[in-house]
Amino acid sequence: MQNGVLAGKTVIELGSMIAAPFATHILQQLGAEVIKIEPPGGETTRKLVRGGPSGSYLAFNRGKKSLCLDLQSDSGREVFQRLVARADIVVQNLSPSAARKLGTTYEDCKAANPDIVFCHIKGYGPGPMEEEVASNPIAEAATGVMFSNRVDGRPARLGPSYHDQFAGCYAVISVLSALLSGDPAKRNIELGLYETGLHIAARDLLGVQLKSQLLGRPEQEPSAEFSIPGYGAYETADARWIYLVMLTDDHWRRFCTALGIAEDPGLATLRQRRRARPQVEDIVASAVSAIRYDDLAGRLTTARVGFNEVLSMDRVLDAPQAREPGKCSDFEFGDYTFEGPDFPLPAQVRRDGLRDAPPLLGEHSAEVLRGLGYAPDEVRAFLASGTARAPDVTQTLWAKPERPKAEAHSDG
Repeated sequence: MQNGVLAGKTVIELGSMIAAPFATHILQQLGAEVIKIEPPGGETTRKLVRGGPSGSYLAFNRGKKSLCLDLQSDSGREVFQRLVARADIVVQNLSPSAARKLGTTYEDCKAANPDIVFCHIKGYGPGPMEEEVASNPIAEAATGVMFSNRVDGRPARLGPSYHDQFAGCYAVISVLSALLSGDPAKRNIELGLYETGLHIAARDLLGVQLKSQLLGRPEQEPSAEFSIPGYGAYETADARWIYLVMLTDDHWRRFCTALGIAEDPGLATLRQRRRARPQVEDIVASAVSAIRYDDLAGRLTTARVGFNEVLSMDRVLDAPQAREPGKCSDFEFGDYTFEGPDFPLPAQVRRDGLRDAPPLLGEHSAEVLRGLGYAPDEVRAFLASGTARAPDVTQTLWAKPERPKAEAHSDG
């Protein structure tokens, strides 16, 4: 049985929302055991949807162990120190002040385990704002992403939390690098959401610099979608949306051939098509709107034109590509069943436990405490005092939606 490339490694997570939980989700998928330390009330994503766990919690906490621990108590900190002493990696995204208050800084962890690999995902890296708190949309605002993403003229965050998830990926890269290097100087990792955002935006930031220098004036670089005519979403004859990629002159020729559009020498090059943007957009939109999606998809596939249907979230996992074995794992949580996409590198991913659900709050508290060498009466004392918390298996995870009064009346 394949247990993943990190089998035998223990990771402690002090995470909330997305960045740290996403990083440790990847480490768990790669085979590590992840112990998620949560405060008495649980981490934030446990209560975001009808009083219960959100999609973020379901997606990024599968197969972890939950230790509900009060780190503001002396006994809770003692448990934490003992746990760090036996672990390999700590990943957290607490604010700098919270980490100091709770005793979870690199210095605290190194005192318990000099060989610990420690990764702190913060709002900002070194600089005048390094003590400030930042979240995914704040990083989007600060690094230019939000400026061009507008709803009715108002800057808006993107849908997915890309900065959080990129930071989680960068954290995993850093942790793996530290494990490979064996260099003690590389074991203290600090990573800012802001700095992550700068790196993600590098292409656009340099594109603005290039265009500003070429034109001799400050210039906002438009997104690739709006700077290349024929590149974007268009509606088909049966009211489905298709997204086309039209990057090169060859792409344009293939598209025109596939849809029977007469060759126009005046639109042969990208520069010509940019000058004639309204004309090109009308050609593409008119051609697409005259064909049903399935017919159009067949033509474009034959012509090797890049495209896909713009799918709503409820249809994504029904696609044949997503149904291919090894892409998702089924699991049950509460009274519901879910399909969770797995880390997309099957050769490195564990095969055991992929169908494990996320843990209930404190589900593994007693188990972890016993594993740390605490006697049964000590474990009971921790639970009784509130230092640690056991799961409430009777608690309803989500409040049921109320039925409309008319519907309730019709059922008697």
